[in-house]
Amino acid sequence: MRSKLAPLLGILLAATCAPADDRPQPDGGGGGGATRPNILFCIADDWGWPHAGAYGNDAVVQTPAFDRVAREGVLFRNAYVSSPSCTPSRNAILTGQWHWRLGAGANLWSTLGDELEVYPHLLRDAGYHVGSWRKSWGPGKLTGKWKGDPPAGKVYRGGFAEFLAARPAGKPFCFWLGAFDPHRGYKLHSGRESGMDPSEIKLFAHFPDHETVRGDVADYYFEVGRFDSDVARAIGLLEERGELEDTIVVVTGDHGMPFPRCKSNLYDSGTRVPLALRWGARVEQGQVLDGFVSTTDLAPTFLGAAGVEVPGAVTGRSLLPAVTGGGDADLRPHVIFGKERHVPAQEAPDRGGYPSRALRTPGFLVIRNHRPDRWPNGTPNWRQAAVAGAWYADTDNGPTKTYIVENRERDEAHGRSYRLCFGKRPALELYDLGRDPDQLVNVAGEEAYAARLAALEKQLTSELAAAGDPRHGGDSFDFDAVPYHGGAPKHPEHGKAGR
Repeated sequence: MRSKLAPLLGILLAATCAPADDRPQPDGGGGGGATRPNILFCIADDWGWPHAGAYGNDAVVQTPAFDRVAREGVLFRNAYVSSPSCTPSRNAILTGQWHWRLGAGANLWSTLGDELEVYPHLLRDAGYHVGSWRKSWGPGKLTGKWKGDPPAGKVYRGGFAEFLAARPAGKPFCFWLGAFDPHRGYKLHSGRESGMDPSEIKLFAHFPDHETVRGDVADYYFEVGRFDSDVARAIGLLEERGELEDTIVVVTGDHGMPFPRCKSNLYDSGTRVPLALRWGARVEQGQVLDGFVSTTDLAPTFLGAAGVEVPGAVTGRSLLPAVTGGGDADLRPHVIFGKERHVPAQEAPDRGGYPSRALRTPGFLVIRNHRPDRWPNGTPNWRQAAVAGAWYADTDNGPTKTYIVENRERDEAHGRSYRLCFGKRPALELYDLGRDPDQLVNVAGEEAYAARLAALEKQLTSELAAAGDPRHGGDSFDFDAVPYHGGAPKHPEHGKAGR
């Protein structure tokens, strides 16, 4: 549902329908005259939902910049990534396509094909000043046309200020502010030392309630706050220049937190991300939307706002109709997402990833695991792993991971946490979110849900086929054969190492 919505479609259409080359350019020095918006895209590394104050999670985590963007624009309650892994998630954002359509780009530490187009380059071709800071595309290996010409634009090591100083007069800009936070590793006890009270943290239900876990989450929150301060500084620069009102500001993350059953998993804890959008008077303040959003929708949103033609290969849907009057009716009624290979840590000779796909509706989550014989988060037999030293490699090393694994036989509660985070999974999972919002009890085998499961499975298959998924009728592609360009994560002696 939405609140305080006053549509401004006339303004939007005037700003987006004319060909880009025919429209006047902003003067580059201040607000007021721009007809093509500037675009500031802020993306955190491993920041998942609901870890922001705007979602009612402000007892410990502090995100005043994100909360401001949400308050002065639109807060999306149901935003999901295409894949809960850095490279495919970012590839999907840049191209506006589901990650499984991107060949090698569906995997972590991969590459990006020359045949693909990305929204920053399309905006650059249309006259935008384009650049990035810190983590944009990747991680992986750029080859071909991307070598020396990064997908998110030239990297400005001096950040947003340097980028703005280099901006030619008369050009609108598109900037990718890509933080490294809150990716591991963390400084131990940084959260508590910053003044947080770990006892006030609301943990995911699949975590054991232990001071080690609470302290680890507090350290994660500390880095969430550090990312938020980067966003605040960027917004401050726009205000100083008088350009904030002419700038689309979007703040989000690339997938869930780097903790067990989060990142690299298809539950909400891995695929659901914070998302807020602000665009001055063009977007009514204080909107809260519950319809579903895919981060693949951002590319056509930015291109549409700039009046640039959206490539036919794009599968994302522009958010502009929803945020300028249509509300939830113009958002997705459900969303799909999936996973291919994260780290190739399966036992020899089987060294593939953990291919899986999911459909999320308001009431249910259905997950199809294509290889239930494999370990969903990497093999426990780290000495035999395909990548040397990879120990449950799809979960980043850290105190919570180590605590859960080392205490799995302590009692039933700890054993359940271990099984939920690291144990093998059946071919089908179904979660009734009305009864089980934490997605802990798989009801796929219950007779009472047989009809519901069959209908959702059919819908998932149909949607994936229409979305060009090679595993569901699209052009054949061997995701496991893609070279892995990353290094080997280390087996943590005491769980303090990060990846």
